[in-house]
Amino acid sequence: MSILIKKVLLDDALVDVLIQGDLIAEVGPDLSVAAETVIDGTDKAIVPSLINAHTHAAMTLLRGYADDMELHEWLQNHIWPMEHKLTKDDVYWGTKLACLEMIKTGTTFFCDMYWHMAGSIRAVEDMGLRAMLSSVFIDFGDPKKIAHFKTRTQEFFARQNTSTSRVQFALGPHAIYTVSRESLIWLAGFARDNDLMIHIHLSETRREVEDCVAAHGATPVRYLRDIGFLGPNILAAHAIWLDEEEMDLLAEHDVKIAHLPTSNMKLCSGSFPYRRLHQRGVCIGLGTDGCSSNNNLDMFEEMKFAALKRKSTTNDPTAMPAPEAWHCATASGARIFGLNAGRIAPGLLADCLLLDLNHPQLVPNHNLISNMVYAANGDCVDTTICAGKILMQGRQVPGEREIIQEVKARVRALLQR
Repeated sequence: MSILIKKVLLDDALVDVLIQGDLIAEVGPDLSVAAETVIDGTDKAIVPSLINAHTHAAMTLLRGYADDMELHEWLQNHIWPMEHKLTKDDVYWGTKLACLEMIKTGTTFFCDMYWHMAGSIRAVEDMGLRAMLSSVFIDFGDPKKIAHFKTRTQEFFARQNTSTSRVQFALGPHAIYTVSRESLIWLAGFARDNDLMIHIHLSETRREVEDCVAAHGATPVRYLRDIGFLGPNILAAHAIWLDEEEMDLLAEHDVKIAHLPTSNMKLCSGSFPYRRLHQRGVCIGLGTDGCSSNNNLDMFEEMKFAALKRKSTTNDPTAMPAPEAWHCATASGARIFGLNAGRIAPGLLADCLLLDLNHPQLVPNHNLISNMVYAANGDCVDTTICAGKILMQGRQVPGEREIIQEVKARVRALLQR
């Protein structure tokens, strides 16, 4: 399939963009080429699509279900009991709703951690997005659960040992307080043997740090260092409660970080040390977390919160300028997940957005990046393209009504279980 986008704004120039297959083939003024689909780019800007570095997609089913409480109470007394009732089909439809929301707000890749991965895989494939899906591992130190999750992990990767063009797989130990030392060591070795990323929550709360010191005599990052867990294949979500040596260790081991400003603020988890990690060269992506702790998947909103939180925390208006927030949501995310994406250029993946420059939030256009970070929201996206396929055009997504109606029915049934 080929797509030609005519006279669209790229940076400060009007260009044509040719997409062939799943790649951007040519970029330049007045391209003399034919294409199966031609899009008029008048009053539109083309930008790379957004990358959500950490979420729990099917938690769309629990949006607004339990709010305004401390993390551990929220998880143990509300979220985990309800998640225990979810079926594979519930997760399929909840993930489809998440994919719909991401398509409509300009995200084409997300890194997920959730139960019933078969439902998530099917939803991502059906909706046309890209994702890294994490095989969840939680054992609470129970020998039976340790054996169960080890077997489940081995069996999954024996069946599903290669990623597709749009779906990658990773290991998903939930956190150091839900996964035993034995299992963390085993998972680190399994990841090395199978060339897998490990996706884990890390140092999210002060309580997590204090409990880790009490149980292991070390803070979380030191504990993971001591058991040989840290490495360039680790994606750590949150990473808030860190001292200077721990930041050095994360940089030394090339650990990647998913920063989740809205979730952190809502749950009062703490303040992410962006500047100190950024100065050390740590690769920082941006994510939304799940819809129970955000409560949406709009990465435009996430960029704004990330930048404003840094400014208010440091009392420095130059902290995390708009280009850095944009970079976290695009190029840094692409680096974390090994995607040939994050810019609009020949040879890169055809994962891109057309923004409506007549949308009130993008008028006037003194500086598009500043507008995207500080003024825009997902409604400014007119067209979403992933892997060279148009997933939304004119803000219309095929099958949208069916997804919304099915999710409403499933949530009603879920609440009766």
